[in-house]
Amino acid sequence: MKPSELKTILDQHRLWIESNRKQGTRADLQGAHLGGAYLWGADLRDANLRGANLRGAYLRDADLRGADLRGANLESANLQDANLGGANLGGANLRGANLGGAYLESANLQGAYLESANLQGANLWDVDLQDATFTTNFKKAGWFDNATFSEDQIAWVCLHPKFHECAGSLKWVKVAADAA
Repeated sequence: MKPSELKTILDQHRLWIESNRKQGTRADLQGAHLGGAYLWGADLRDANLRGANLRGAYLRDADLRGADLRGANLESANLQDANLGGANLGGANLRGANLGGAYLESANLQGAYLESANLQGANLWDVDLQDATFTTNFKKAGWFDNATFSEDQIAWVCLHPKFHECAGSLKWVKVAADAA
């Protein structure tokens, strides 16, 4: 996508947000190739980024509340301090992404791939992490009260230093048996 096209879409989206959805148009970047894009502080609330390629994109301080990022490629993206509250990141590739200090409250991360992602200080309160793949980096997440996990993730969650503080609020979902 040309930078001028992206600017037009973002300008129209900003107008849509500022006019309470009466003017402009919602950003539809479904399947867009935005690898390496510089979107620092961008207001992408409720934008459609489903399946978008945002590999290596710079989204620090971006507002992605309620955005549809299902299946998006956010590998190595910088989402530090981004607001992803209520965003749908189901099946998203966040491998190596910087989510340090990110606000993910009530986000859907079902089936997301978080291997080697930086979760230091991330707020995962009330997040759905069923079937998500993560490594010991999860131990650095800031909060995960009321989060939902698959039973096969118990070992990872129990390793978290704050496990005992929020254990009573966690939800566990049975892992679906493989059909033989």
